Amino acid sequence: MSAITTLYNPFKSFKFDNTTCFLTGQELTSAAEQIQVFPLWMMRAFKLEDQPFKMLDENLVTYKSLTLPCSAEAALALEQMESAVERAFAEGYEAVKLLPPVTLFQWMVKILYGVVFNEIQAGIRQQAINGEEINFSQALVQKFRNLHAMLQSVLIPMEFEGSLPFSLKIFHVENAAETFNYRDEINTLVFSLRMNNFGIIACLQDNATNNIYHEDILAKVEGKVLHPVQFEELCARYFYSAYLFNRLPEYTYLPTPKMLYVEPMPLADMSMKPIFDFWTVKTYGQVLENFWKPWGFLLFEIIKNPDEPMSYLLDAEGEFIPKETIELPLG
Repeated sequence: MSAITTLYNPFKSFKFDNTTCFLTGQELTSAAEQIQVFPLWMMRAFKLEDQPFKMLDENLVTYKSLTLPCSAEAALALEQMESAVERAFAEGYEAVKLLPPVTLFQWMVKILYGVVFNEIQAGIRQQAINGEEINFSQALVQKFRNLHAMLQSVLIPMEFEGSLPFSLKIFHVENAAETFNYRDEINTLVFSLRMNNFGIIACLQDNATNNIYHEDILAKVEGKVLHPVQFEELCARYFYSAYLFNRLPEYTYLPTPKMLYVEPMPLADMSMKPIFDFWTVKTYGQVLENFWKPWGFLLFEIIKNPDEPMSYLLDAEGEFIPKETIELPLG
């Protein structure tokens, strides 16, 4: 590659039509040039194609209706990345652990950004009907623009300098057969997936600070096989801390003839505020109640002792609870 590597930024002109490749900005010649947001293999394995997917405006669409306009070149690069992930996911925890973190990051970003792209299109259509201009939070635009820029690493040689721009943890989980539990939060860019014999949690734009925030509990679960209720508790902790994370990460992009270098800017700011807002047990309990729905726990049970909310990860002495000793009221 002799030319300086350049990134495509759809947020500059707010171009989210179906005749422009979502990843490269290339003009497309046919409406057939599109890919699925959720990988076909995943939708087929878990019978998701016609399942309802709730959009931010509360409208229900199907998983298979979420698509992205995509050039043949970009589709091929994404397919190669997705094939590597599909093979590892089919094998299970040990294979997933061996995947390069950036490959898993690309896979998650493609899904999450794909959902965002469809949300933006729905918003543009709605505001056109109402005769209004599109009004979009600049903070969200910055987050999504950075995600989109980093996803282009499937096509452009890209090196992340210093810390990786994301937190990512893979856990060995004793799931029931046919388990498929996917969650994302597009405002905080946090993602979780539980299937086969593993679970993944990722914060896609935090420069690994959520992993640091949870380092004590992560040390306790290191190398352990988790019960699903334990993994969901970890998810609740990450989803809540991602909400408390009060920085808007910025990155410098340095293009050279052979490589595009991405470097995170320091997260410290002039206010000297901590990077995370204050953790409140009641709010965390509400998040945990949502993650523990399969087992029927209610908020008042979870925070009965506000100093020590209910946990299936750690006992009263702060020691890890082995999965074999866990007894649950349901499922």
